Amino acid sequence: MNPRFSILKGPSAHLPSRRKQWAALALSLASWCAWGQTAPAAAPKDVLSLSATASVDVTSDVLNVALSTTREGADAAAVQSQLAQALDAALAEARQVAVPGQVDVSTGNFALYPRYMPNGGALQWQGSAELQVSGRDTKAISQLVSRIRSLSVARVFYSLSREAREKAEVEVSAMAIKRFRDKALAYASQFGFTAIELREVQVGSDGPSPQPVMRMSAASPMAAKSADALPVEAGKITVGATVNGSVQMK
Repeated sequence: MNPRFSILKGPSAHLPSRRKQWAALALSLASWCAWGQTAPAAAPKDVLSLSATASVDVTSDVLNVALSTTREGADAAAVQSQLAQALDAALAEARQVAVPGQVDVSTGNFALYPRYMPNGGALQWQGSAELQVSGRDTKAISQLVSRIRSLSVARVFYSLSREAREKAEVEVSAMAIKRFRDKALAYASQFGFTAIELREVQVGSDGPSPQPVMRMSAASPMAAKSADALPVEAGKITVGATVNGSVQMK
């Protein structure tokens, strides 16, 4: 008897090929999943985290003086005009000695607002004007303040110039970095290691600590108009730096 052969026709004829496609797809998915599941990183070993700080006291080199005045009245325009005249007179005196970096002059707060009187009294207007003088020439500034008659001293304080601050920050940062390295080597030696390798580090400056502001009241002797030069004396301002980081002990 002759053997009979049957020929698959229709969709079933592609069955072996489809099985190969599914097998290839499953293999690809398995490879993708294996690639996505990375092994957890090993915990760092023999790593030391620490911080170090340093600070330096710097002589303040910029004198800052704020002069102000107040006016009050029933007419807002009149009060504003009085404030403007007082400020203009002070500016005219200050501009005669203004030198960039030595004696800098700028206008400060200029405000006008209503003041409601108790028991239904007439509405009053109150305003204030301010002139700011700053710079390194403390003698010229103190003498200027004594010549200004239309405004009174409101605040006096010292600060650091940008150049002095940047110089101090470089110096104090170097000190903090050295302390960080010295501490790291000392701690590593105590743990039985002989060397260190820097892993990560952050260096930050704390900036100058502001000096207390001296404020004057209207009844203060210095707020009164006087021909005497303003008595001032520069003090110290603290600039600090902090180093945080970790090292590999070897």
